[in-house]
Amino acid sequence: MSRIGNKSILVPSGVTVTISDANIVTVKGPKGTLEQQFNEVLDIKLEDNQIVVKRPDNEIFTRKIHGTTRALLQNMITGVTEGFKKQLEIRGVGYRAQLQGKKLVLQLGFSHNVEVEIPANINVEVPKNTDIIISGIDKAAVGQFAAEIRAFKKPEPYKGKGIRYVDEFVFRKAGKTAK
Repeated sequence: MSRIGNKSILVPSGVTVTISDANIVTVKGPKGTLEQQFNEVLDIKLEDNQIVVKRPDNEIFTRKIHGTTRALLQNMITGVTEGFKKQLEIRGVGYRAQLQGKKLVLQLGFSHNVEVEIPANINVEVPKNTDIIISGIDKAAVGQFAAEIRAFKKPEPYKGKGIRYVDEFVFRKAGKTAK
């Protein structure tokens, strides 16, 4: 029994949802449009401003994708109404970030600057040279881009230098002790 999959999704006013026969769902809202194709095994219906996801049987595969499909639909609706945001912070002497057009330039202690091309559906802000705010309507794209930026210099446990999420806790280790 899927607790998440059985919940209906309320469609807010100002959002239009169209569902085709091949389970291609298009969600249009004030922030933009998202489209995704879901598995045809599931039955996705729009009834009285609510999206209901039902599964035809209790096969293992359909049970697996039932809750996932419902969560993805909820994320699409949240994305076109509110959007998603990830905040990164850079720690380290001389480490900084800046925007140059559609590129994010990072100085992370390497002999060269790291230049990252910003995807079309993502907005990046650099309010301070040590803070990066990534926002967009697609939750997966925002999270993936934030993870790619973080992967350039992950926070290390001894001095805590690197790129980390704002709410991330980095476990600090003690260094070597002198005799």
